[in-house]
This record gives sequence, structure tokens and C-alpha cells, in this order.
Amino acid sequence: MFEAVFFDLDGTLADTAPDLGAALNRLLAEQGRAQLPHAVLRPHVSAGARGLLRIGFGLAPEDPAYPSLHKRFLDIYESALCQETTLFAGMGALLDALEANGIAWGVVTNKPERFTLPLMAALGLATRAAAVVGGDTTARAKPDPLPLLHACTVAGVSATASAYVGDDLRDIQAGRAAGMVTFAAGWGYLGDGLPIGEWGADRLIADPTALLADIEQGSRQP
Repeated sequence: MFEAVFFDLDGTLADTAPDLGAALNRLLAEQGRAQLPHAVLRPHVSAGARGLLRIGFGLAPEDPAYPSLHKRFLDIYESALCQETTLFAGMGALLDALEANGIAWGVVTNKPERFTLPLMAALGLATRAAAVVGGDTTARAKPDPLPLLHACTVAGVSATASAYVGDDLRDIQAGRAAGMVTFAAGWGYLGDGLPIGEWGADRLIADPTALLADIEQGSRQP
């Protein structure tokens, strides 16, 4: 049994793609550009504003137009960050099972606290999580293990007795570097890089119920 299970936020704990995509499409409309289908935007959500501005405008952070569009995108998103965002199917039952078995859970994301904390509150999870670590909570973000190690300190658990669940290569890299058991979330956005089977995760799980089954089986062991 784990002492704790930590989750990435976007694409792992919650489906934030509808609200992030809507923010980008609003920005595209403001700039006189055609809006993009949700299916086109979804795979880039794990890369945050950087990934969405790349697919929407073909911009990289070093481009002169990037800073102003980046700021405007974040302002739009902040104004409506939990309109269509929901927990992934089976995630609510998984969190309930963790708590029922005395296993702490938390969130470690590269999403800045400016958005992470109010989003967790809007989802009704802020007071339930043992730790919530944003991309700017610590001096370094994932794939560095520091945010995960900080979450363990806050939750009062050992990293080597904890698990991390994520839908991006950097999640698995961070979890392994922290000494955690890593689960690749097959239901997530999965990015546009290496295939999920090449991330080096300890286990690939198709949906939250697969991890729930492990926890429930573990709770029945003598």
C-alpha cells in the first residue's frame, strides 16, 4: 500500500482542455484568426500556454509577439477557468477510495498557483488534498523532482512509499527521479512527443479504475 498518491492536474486529475481550448479560441477570435477544433487543441494542453500558443499562432517564447499574447491568454483563461472542466471519469471514486484506505493524495502540476489553487477550490478538492504544488511553488518545476519531494514533505510521507500519476513524459521523469512508483495515465492528453510506452513508467494504466483496482486489492491483503 502506498502512503500517498500524487497526480498531475491537466490531463490526469481533471479534463481542463475545454476551458483552455476555449481561452485560446477566444484569443484567436480577438486577433482575427479562425478558431480551432477541440480535437486539434486537446493533445497540446499538457504543454500549457506555450503549447497552445504554438499550435494557435505558430509562436515560440522567444518570438517578439509572444509575451503580449501569452499575457492575454492567461487573463482570458483566469476569467473562466472552471466552466467546463471536470474530473475524469472514475477519478472521483479513486480519490474516495484513497481516503477510505488512509492513503494521502495530492496534486503536483506545472500549472502556476495563480490557476491551480482556484481551480482546485472550484472542483471542491482544495481542502481534501494533502498537498497542492504548482509550477511556481518551488524553485524548479517538473521534470525536476523538487516539486514532488516538496509535496511529500507537505503531506508528511516518504517519496519511496508514494506514487505519481501523469500524462506527460516529464511527469514520469520527475516521479522516477524522486524515487516514486510511476503510473502513465493513458486517458490523458499524452502530448506530441515520445509514445507513452517509451516514457519508462513503472506501469501504464488505461483509466483511473485500473489504479482503483490496485488500491482495493491491496487493502484486502493480510
